Amino acid sequence: MLTASEALSADMRERETLAGTLAMWVFLASELLLFGPLFLGYAYVRLRFPDAAGMASRQTDMLLGTVNTAVLLTSSLCMALAVTLCKRGDRRAGARLLWLTAALGVAFLVIKGIEYRHEFAEHLFPDLGFSPAVAATEQARHGMQLFFLLYFAMTALHALHLTFGIGLCALMALRRAGGDAMELGALYWHFVDVVWIFLYPLLYLVNRAGG
Repeated sequence: MLTASEALSADMRERETLAGTLAMWVFLASELLLFGPLFLGYAYVRLRFPDAAGMASRQTDMLLGTVNTAVLLTSSLCMALAVTLCKRGDRRAGARLLWLTAALGVAFLVIKGIEYRHEFAEHLFPDLGFSPAVAATEQARHGMQLFFLLYFAMTALHALHLTFGIGLCALMALRRAGGDAMELGALYWHFVDVVWIFLYPLLYLVNRAGG
């Protein structure tokens, strides 16, 4: 039977856990506000320039996008396993999986960098030099520019969040974190992965079967 002091301590820990979880959810909700206007802009482009959106999407590298999707899904699995191991008290193994999760995040950024390099070389950045390989009317060209403006904005914002998540994984691995800290870190990492799960079909798979 717990003493009064032990019961009070357990209650305080429970309150701290609840407060930390609530704070993380509030933070993630605020992060959605950053992506919200971009998703609304994307919806406008898809409705206003449906053919141009399909033409632009087919200029993206679906192979690299698919590989990166697999990389992030694997990283989420590693993070989930790390949380499980830490709950079992094996923080050393959990830390190794955290390093693996961070390494997969770095791999994602490297692949995305390669993809950006190809897109810049193909003049797909929406500036005055925008010149996609496909022939298009002036209206379609405008729609494609808007699509790629959103493409670069959304993927760059996602990459920024992923970079923060990589740093968080490294910090938790160094400290061999466990308990609430590990679970909150995992929640953030899964949030970043879920955002990409939405971005992948929206940016890479538009009318792809018809291309």
